[in-house]
Amino acid sequence: MLAAVPLTRKMGTTEAEVAGIQRRPRNILLIMADDLGRECLGCYGSEQYKTPRLDRLAREGMCFTDCHSMPLCTPSRVAIMTGKSNVRNYVDFGALAQGERTFAHCAKKAGYVTCVAGKWQLSKGRSRDRQGQSPREAGFDTWCLWNTPMTTRQRYWDPSIEVDGQLMQDTEGKYGPDLFVDHLIRFMEENKDRPFLAYYPMALTHGPFDPTPSSESREEKNGQKNFEDMVSYMDFLVGRLVDALDGLGLKEETVIFFTADNGSPRAVRSRLHGRVLEGGKGATHRGGTHVALIVGAHGTVSGGKECHDLVGFEDFRPTLNEIMGRGEMDGEPWDGRSFWPQCRGEKGHPREWLYCYYHPWPHATPEERGYREKPERFAWDKRYKAYSDGRLYDMIEDPLEENPVALDRGSEEALAAHEKLMLAIASFPERVEGGGSLVL
Repeated sequence: MLAAVPLTRKMGTTEAEVAGIQRRPRNILLIMADDLGRECLGCYGSEQYKTPRLDRLAREGMCFTDCHSMPLCTPSRVAIMTGKSNVRNYVDFGALAQGERTFAHCAKKAGYVTCVAGKWQLSKGRSRDRQGQSPREAGFDTWCLWNTPMTTRQRYWDPSIEVDGQLMQDTEGKYGPDLFVDHLIRFMEENKDRPFLAYYPMALTHGPFDPTPSSESREEKNGQKNFEDMVSYMDFLVGRLVDALDGLGLKEETVIFFTADNGSPRAVRSRLHGRVLEGGKGATHRGGTHVALIVGAHGTVSGGKECHDLVGFEDFRPTLNEIMGRGEMDGEPWDGRSFWPQCRGEKGHPREWLYCYYHPWPHATPEERGYREKPERFAWDKRYKAYSDGRLYDMIEDPLEENPVALDRGSEEALAAHEKLMLAIASFPERVEGGGSLVL
């Protein structure tokens, strides 16, 4: 564990004078659930799932109603950490390209200490010559992670976890998500006098759908019931982190983000506003990308507010940069824009559209699960979505994208949107350099 470094001041200087000299930078806690559609949260309208702590965070902070991830895990993790579209730097499933800079690198330049705990999935691509980055290479001082080259498939009970380059011992009978949160809380305790960035890419609520420590029975086999228990336990763990910040006197000094890497698993059924929704993980329609975004920042974000602006995962890195006082990205090309002004109640610079390049398994064989022969490229605004082959969908009238708009009979609004969105698609490269491999 990285040693804490206490704040220092000149002899005789009062606390008030220290505060006046330089206000401490805000800490950042970024939480990203795994496989969780927004329909699973009470603050987004669910009555099926129990999420009291996240609902409270939303009441005290801000809910974004139109946030979008990538449709799948690794593509989302690359986008959120680098601030770039996947067409710039996505090399392979399970890999963050060597040489790519992340929000953790930026945090360290700004004087922050950094930690990541949970699910990594960025060190090793499916193709032998496309290796990713270790947590340290990606800018983290300390880590507690599953899904590194050192770990096995066990993420929940009796988990396999790497801590700072060593395999954790004595995990029999323990629950992996508890251990991740334990590490994050120790990190915050040991660095309470320093600005820190804590990144928590959760293992929950990804399958396998096993009982949690709070489930009635460890023998329960009903996947839907276990998933609902996993959502509740995920919420409980978020509460543990918020309570730890409060106990350390750091809640008012910390900006908390909660989101998810993609939609819910396909096997899950959720009720929302009188409809039964099938999980959309991996799909390019809104069920695959439309995720929660809750922001809590005492004294900055007015409680109970909603923001209806479009937000993409590329927008997180510039947002974190702005909070850390580093508005620029050291000359790197990037595709995001900060939504921190909206969190402060300002207009900011809302997006007119979002763009997605989706080719999660560029080196998979046809026999491999999830194989996609070619990339999907699409752009959308708050109503319409266009694909690179010219298809246009009305996402309000046709959220599952089953019936393309007939362009020869489309409204003026639809035709104008189609033109705008096709130009947006054309403003990006057609594919990652090298047809899926990036030359760095």
